[in-house]
Amino acid sequence: METLIVSGGYLDSEFACAYMRQYPCELVIAVDSGMEFFYEHGLIPDYIVGDFDSVKTEVLQYFQNMEQKKPVILQFQPEKDETDTELAMRTAIEKGTKRIHLLGATGSRVDHMIGNIHLLGAAMKQRVECFMVDKHNRIRMIERGMVLKQQEQYGNYVSLFPFTPQVRGLTLTGFKYPLNYYTLECYHSLGVSNEIVEEKAEISFDQGVLLVVESKD
Repeated sequence: METLIVSGGYLDSEFACAYMRQYPCELVIAVDSGMEFFYEHGLIPDYIVGDFDSVKTEVLQYFQNMEQKKPVILQFQPEKDETDTELAMRTAIEKGTKRIHLLGATGSRVDHMIGNIHLLGAAMKQRVECFMVDKHNRIRMIERGMVLKQQEQYGNYVSLFPFTPQVRGLTLTGFKYPLNYYTLECYHSLGVSNEIVEEKAEISFDQGVLLVVESKD
């Protein structure tokens, strides 16, 4: 099962609608003010999750008062340890999802964006593949190697950031800037703006956690 989560950060509506058509999901969750996107486009999520401190009152009431196809509403107190997005991800994982597409997770609140990047790791630890996506970027976290196909890449650039102090034995093939059994360390920009130059590119490493960012100009 795949899940779409729409959070309350910046969301390009045209992009989001196109993304939903390209990646249809069995489970759809709106997070707090993320439900405004569904309201504006006449769409109904399966779940609505949050403390509802940022959504417009009329939008929340619209979904609360629906008589048919009413979404399941999970409301939490504002004073809590988890963000609303984390609660939505936990809901998706509890429902048995194997892949999460997270939209509306970037924007002007850098603290929330960094927190959402950490949530990629929370999904990874549960063996759930998770993408944080906006109009210009697709971000994921990995603890084992992967292959990126040139025809399926998201934009022209691939950047790699160590999310542990070191990523050991990093080998890159099929990239403009290859590496061979390299130790990538924090506090360094070496992994920024690589490019796939072959039909497929492979990332492999022995130890550590990598943040993989595919970007468009």
